[in-house]
Amino acid sequence: QVQLVESGGGLVHPGGSLRLSCKVFGSIFRGDTLGWYRQAPGKQRELVAHITSAGTINYADSVKGRFTISRDNVRSFVYLQMDSLKPEDTAVYYCNLDRPREPRGYWGQGTQVTVSS
Repeated sequence: QVQLVESGGGLVHPGGSLRLSCKVFGSIFRGDTLGWYRQAPGKQRELVAHITSAGTINYADSVKGRFTISRDNVRSFVYLQMDSLKPEDTAVYYCNLDRPREPRGYWGQGTQVTVSS
């Protein structure tokens, strides 16, 4: 039904920037929430940011002031602009669609972000 495809990951120096993109193939419903998660080696997957259809946004405390989530409803894209990157931001980043009555949700394949000097 729904497929998510991420792009934009890479290797950057501390203080650098990246923009992640996620294309949603399929229908986006009014109740859907779109978000970004990340998972570093040996650590639990954590929420980075999410945005509702109405535009309500939540960020993890660790990225507030540095990351910006946005969505393009016409083209069915979700973006994560990442500025002032730190080594601790290194992780695989996953795009996610959360839908009521579908508790498993939908996930992209992940894109690697590495921040290193």
